[in-house]
This record gives sequence, structure tokens and C-alpha cells, in this order.
Amino acid sequence: MGWLDGKVAIVTGAGGGIGREHALALAKEGASVLVNDLGGSRDGTGKGQNMADAVVEEIRAAGGEAAANYDDVSTVEGGKNILQGAIDAFERVDILVNNAGILRDKSFANTTEDMWDIVVKVHLKGTYCVTHAVYNHMKQAATGGVIINTSSTSGLNGNFGQCNYGAAKAGIAGFSRCLAIEGVKYGIRVHILAPVALTRLTDDLPGFDQANEAMKAKMDPAQVSPLIVYLASDQAKDITGKTFYVGGGRIAEMKVVTHTGKSKDAGLWTPQEIADQMKPGEILLPE
Repeated sequence: MGWLDGKVAIVTGAGGGIGREHALALAKEGASVLVNDLGGSRDGTGKGQNMADAVVEEIRAAGGEAAANYDDVSTVEGGKNILQGAIDAFERVDILVNNAGILRDKSFANTTEDMWDIVVKVHLKGTYCVTHAVYNHMKQAATGGVIINTSSTSGLNGNFGQCNYGAAKAGIAGFSRCLAIEGVKYGIRVHILAPVALTRLTDDLPGFDQANEAMKAKMDPAQVSPLIVYLASDQAKDITGKTFYVGGGRIAEMKVVTHTGKSKDAGLWTPQEIADQMKPGEILLPE
């Protein structure tokens, strides 16, 4: 018996890296998987069917069920087609993992409008396009479901040279927190993933560009996917709206925290009063 027997999952950007590992892990635990991948390069150019097809064959060779889809996540039509592909192949959708993404890294001063637009379109709009179709399907089916959206530490903590990517990933986190609140009424659980792994999107980033064999093993994208299986399963049926850092064998919940701060009983704060309450590196923390 698998953790996800009888479930149907969609994984976007599943032709390689973390997405491929998600698809394999979900299938290993009994889910039928729609493997979506546009088949382009990491900057979003080009397309092809080989990447998605290879993962489908890998799942089938291991005794699982899978079908391929090559639609563009960043269009409403593409999102609808991805949903329809899962319905045509497996008649329903229980799990959606939004993983598709690209990079166009550059310092902000050198980030052009097209570099900004394409990254936001693929990540943030792409998450909307696929989720909107699948969420409404889950709502109408009235059987609940799980949606896991991929954010990033670049969006939640910040990273040099990734203002476009960080903005899109932070937007995904905000979108997901709101959707989690709405989804409770329909039994639809929503989570946010901030994965850290060595993939073709990260292999030339500082810290990964000179990885030795031990680091490559530790940062294998397969380290991320067991959490996906758990969150998608009935074992996590009472959990929603959480954000998880995951990678290198570590799983940690990430939170947006509002400290107690300081309150002024009457009147406006003066700039000097505010300055008097500040400490280096701290913003109105409690006493």
C-alpha cells in the first residue's frame, strides 16, 4: 500500500530537477501523475517533448501510471489544458504541485523589462493559471485536494541578483497564504515550499558552482520530495497554509512573525521617539 494510492497528481516543470523527483516520489507512493514540462532551457527559451516523455517512461518502467503534458503554464489556456490532460488520462485531480520555473538573473540595475516580465509571468502568473483551473475543479468535485506552490528563499529571505525571481516567488507565497484561507471551506489544503537543491537552475549559483561530490549528494533534489508526499497524503489532512524550507536533509517551517513591538498610548510617534526605541539590526522588538 502506498501513501497516495488512488490519487491523481499534476506536477508542473516535472521534466527535470526537483519536479522530476516530485513526480517519481508521488508515483512511487501510488499516485497517477501528469508530468507537465514545456521542455525549454532554464531561461525559458525553446520547447520540446523529450523531458516530459522521459519521466513518464521512467515512472511506467517502475510500474507506475503517468501521462505527459507539454503546455505552457504561464497562459490561462495552458492551465486549462494541463487540467484537461489530467482529467483525460485519469478522470480527476487530487494533488497539484506548481514547480515550473525559469531564471533570468541579473543585478537590478541591469534587469531589463523583458527579463522582469518573463520571470514574473512563468512563476507568479504560471502558478495562478494552473491553480485557478485545478482549484475550481477541486471545488466543484467537492472531494477536497492539495495544492503545493513553490516559492524560494530568494523571495522569502532575499538574494543578490534575483530581484525579478524573488519578487515572483514572494508573490507566490502571499498568493498561497490567501488561498489557504479560502480553501478551508472546500477541504482544499495549500502549502508553500522553499526548496534548496542542486539542479540546472542552481548549479552555477554561488555556493553550488563548485560543489564536490559530498555536497552534490547532500543537495540532491530527491531530498525535497518526501515532504511533498507527506503533505499530499491524508497523514497531513489537518495541516494547511504552512511554509516549509526543505533541502539537504533539513525541513523547517518558515514564518512571517510580528513581534509585540512598542505601543504609544496617545498622540503620534515622533521620529526621535522611534529612534530611541531602535537597536542595531532590530525594529521595535519587545523588551
